[in-house]
Amino acid sequence: MAAAELTDLVERARTGDPRAVARLISLVENDSPLLRDVMAALVAHAGSARVIGITGSPGVGKSTLTSALVTAFRGQGRRVGVLAVDPSSPFTGGALLGDRVRMQEHATDGDVYIRSMATRGHLGGLAAATPQAVRVLDAAGCEFVLVETVGVGQSEIEVATVADTTIVLLAPGMGDGIQAAKAGILEVGDVFGVNKADHDGAEHVVRDLKAMTRMVEREPGDWRQPIVSTVASRGDGLDEMIDALEKHHAWLAESGELESRRMRRTRDEIEAIALGTLRQRFSEIHGDERLDTLAAEVLRGALDPYAAAEEVVDAMS
Repeated sequence: MAAAELTDLVERARTGDPRAVARLISLVENDSPLLRDVMAALVAHAGSARVIGITGSPGVGKSTLTSALVTAFRGQGRRVGVLAVDPSSPFTGGALLGDRVRMQEHATDGDVYIRSMATRGHLGGLAAATPQAVRVLDAAGCEFVLVETVGVGQSEIEVATVADTTIVLLAPGMGDGIQAAKAGILEVGDVFGVNKADHDGAEHVVRDLKAMTRMVEREPGDWRQPIVSTVASRGDGLDEMIDALEKHHAWLAESGELESRRMRRTRDEIEAIALGTLRQRFSEIHGDERLDTLAAEVLRGALDPYAAAEEVVDAMS
């Protein structure tokens, strides 16, 4: 792609052209050699979007809540981007669940961009390319970017590293609050949602969540996670959820935590890119054969793993 073509693509994406946005996210997902130039062109225009992560076990209604939030934000006249991270197809590597099918009501809205991204084996419930994809949507003028993770339990806590606010969604019959706590995802929640609140057992999930949040040690001024009951398919509780999100955003700004979270997010992104680059360069210079040789020496007892790792680092010096 010529420099002029890339510049035109970026400019069209900044105006919200969905084809240009799709093309840029495809470059991100495919780790294109042009990615560095794309990020250089976008970085000055990003940084204002509010990023909301939505996570929880399979079947709790994450996509339904995401769709309802899109409707609410569009009612405020806001442009919205959605990254729905799906398990990878074992055959194509592409997104498997097709969240865009479940959000058809927004398909014709030019101010809503919905993209399914495949994890492609990346642990943590997110695709490795998620931070760069968020930046594309941010620079394209999305005021809210919703990141919906795959429902895989403990590993999906990674969503908290890319979001300003994380919603942890539970539902009766999908595993009670105690089970959710064991999975480790309650630690990352800024707002807890109990969806399908019209089903039997919902009040027990709310009670368990309240008991567990009371056990968390807090300093004066720390955020206290609200628990919101919803029936996302009907829009019940949506106003309360929006109110909780607004209050958390105000607390983030007032406490300085918003800047801290975004700083940590950017540091993690830089570190991931740097490690990926070093890994690629080592492979290009030495190939996988050198790693195989070192692994064989460790297995044979001739070398310890730390010494082997030092040799890899020294080779890149």
